[in-house]
Amino acid sequence: MLNRRFLIVNGITCIRLIAFPVLLLLIYRGNMAIFKWLLGVSFFTDAIDGMLARKLKVASVFGTQLDSIGDDLTIVAGVLGVWYFKKDFFIEQLPLIGLMLLLFFFQIGLSFMKYGRITSFHTVLAKIAAVLQGSFMILLFFTASPLYGLFYLASAVTTLELFEEIFLVLFLKKWQANIKGLYWVLRNRSY
Repeated sequence: MLNRRFLIVNGITCIRLIAFPVLLLLIYRGNMAIFKWLLGVSFFTDAIDGMLARKLKVASVFGTQLDSIGDDLTIVAGVLGVWYFKKDFFIEQLPLIGLMLLLFFFQIGLSFMKYGRITSFHTVLAKIAAVLQGSFMILLFFTASPLYGLFYLASAVTTLELFEEIFLVLFLKKWQANIKGLYWVLRNRSY
């Protein structure tokens, strides 16, 4: 029988999976008012599910993979929302957004080629990048003008994080979850 705490934590993660098609529908219908709130809920569940899993001692490989899928879908929905609702900003920042998307999809493709699935490293840099990305995207939809300083900070950390994940995929022979980062992998040769 499945543990109730396990179901609660993974249920919180599933909110992002369920929200993704709804977010796409809201973009299609041009409903930014509801989109921005649901995107905020998605980012909030991203912030709490992993912490709850560790606190309640129900962290699992399944939960880690589910979380990674939810994370990626939330980011994709957010970027599509920026493209649709904040087109001027998107076009203005297209070279930087394009670079990050290229690295993101390259890392996913590389992971599928090597491991047959997406990564679930959840590195320190990935966690910092997620907070910055979520903060920027939510504020972008709730404020009159973009916070460029936060955008550039989020972009810099995200780019570093994507390069780190690419190097981890190249370095690690077997798929592994919850890696602190490249520094720790290189320091501890047992990976």
